[in-house]
Amino acid sequence: MKVAVKTLENKAAGDITLDDDIFGLKEIRADSIQQMVVYQLAKRRGGNHKVKERSEVTGTGKKPHAQKGTGRARAGDLKRNIDRGGGVTHGPRVRSHAIDLPKKIRLFAMKHALSSKVLAGKLIILDDIVAKDHKTKPMADTLTKLGLKSAVIVGGQEVDTNFARATANIPMIDVLPSQGANVYDIMRRDTLVLTKSAVNDLTEKLKG
Repeated sequence: MKVAVKTLENKAAGDITLDDDIFGLKEIRADSIQQMVVYQLAKRRGGNHKVKERSEVTGTGKKPHAQKGTGRARAGDLKRNIDRGGGVTHGPRVRSHAIDLPKKIRLFAMKHALSSKVLAGKLIILDDIVAKDHKTKPMADTLTKLGLKSAVIVGGQEVDTNFARATANIPMIDVLPSQGANVYDIMRRDTLVLTKSAVNDLTEKLKG
């Protein structure tokens, strides 16, 4: 399919042909997209939450009182979970929250995420994203003229430094290099903006 290409100043810059196997899928698999989002969010979790268990609490191991004859409950030490300052039972431990997802499904989900933006009319192709300076206000005005309020902008393998700085403080605008493009960031923003180099990079990555 052919899609019009714009400049950053919202002027026509020809057109580009998109691969139908990547950008032209008609039946969007929301289940695969959801699987990929869960996979990404699980993988980014730190998993470094930790509490002290009975064996880790500081304290003596001395038996506090006789086993029988006192009328009190049996106690081996004062580090039980029912004791003040005792250990926590079944608390969180340091672990990885990552789950497995086959590479084919991850690539499959990316294709459907890209196609969903095309079907919704939420894909914009830019010739390039190069800013003259790093000022935020003129860049915000430029993006407003393009109709971008909530968007993820994917550049080439390297994003222009001035453009990255100029957009850093604009709410709801994410800027990524082509290798950083992912399903979660694409789906959580309203509009997807790709440069021509980003289209080539994604097509090459997903072609297989």
